[in-house]
Amino acid sequence: MNFTGPNMHGASLGPSRIVCLTEETTEWLYLLGQEARIVGISGYTVRPRRARDEKPKVSAFTSAKIDKILALAPDCVFGFSDLQADIASALIRQGVQVTVFNQRSVPEIFSMLYQVAAMLGCAQPGLALLQGIRGDIDKVQALASQLPRRPKVYFEEWDEPRISCIRWVSELIGMAGGDDCFPELALQSLGKNRIIAEDSDIIGRQPDIIVGSWCGKKFRPEKVAARPGWQEVPAVRNGQLFEIKSADILQPGPAALTDGLTQLSQIVQNWASQHA
Repeated sequence: MNFTGPNMHGASLGPSRIVCLTEETTEWLYLLGQEARIVGISGYTVRPRRARDEKPKVSAFTSAKIDKILALAPDCVFGFSDLQADIASALIRQGVQVTVFNQRSVPEIFSMLYQVAAMLGCAQPGLALLQGIRGDIDKVQALASQLPRRPKVYFEEWDEPRISCIRWVSELIGMAGGDDCFPELALQSLGKNRIIAEDSDIIGRQPDIIVGSWCGKKFRPEKVAARPGWQEVPAVRNGQLFEIKSADILQPGPAALTDGLTQLSQIVQNWASQHA
């Protein structure tokens, strides 16, 4: 069979009725100009904002309205990680094609985005977008390379219990010019394995910067600063506590590589300007 381009005899290659169970694939399809293919999205989707008004919401994160998804007659469902394995299994038993990605690092995010673009017959436009993102990352890393000292960064993904950042966030901190205070925990994919049991462990690592991203609830820097013993932390002493919204950095997709990294870079560069 001879494929000569994105269309064969006028038919579109790739799925045309897609359900996205997480936000990152929704955002990516919109960036590719392929939003017309989306027939259902996660209720947690906030990027792009218009998706919430345009697309039916059919899932949370670990649960989904299976009957509603089936009624949409999808020819492909995109999911993320083992946390959505039960949803995927239920849909597969109903004959639905399900593709579940498990990206946990920056290179894996790039790989996932390219694979999705290729599945839609948009490999070249996807590659062009990814090269643009890669170029912006290179600029951030060039700025970071000029820092006289790299700040130690404690990134808090949840407050009670304290949960440190996942791998791609740790990598983005490094790209921005900081050093993650808990790089060993970043290698653990599940939040329960990144719990820091004792505040003394955080205090002892003396972070210069604290970034909070509390999985959808507002970060309260004044509560962090008031924790017993935390006045000994340089970040608290110097007022270096910041929020990056979870939608901007805790979704392993375009947002983390663009807005999330940009905000991290600004925080680190501002810190550096005060400690020159």
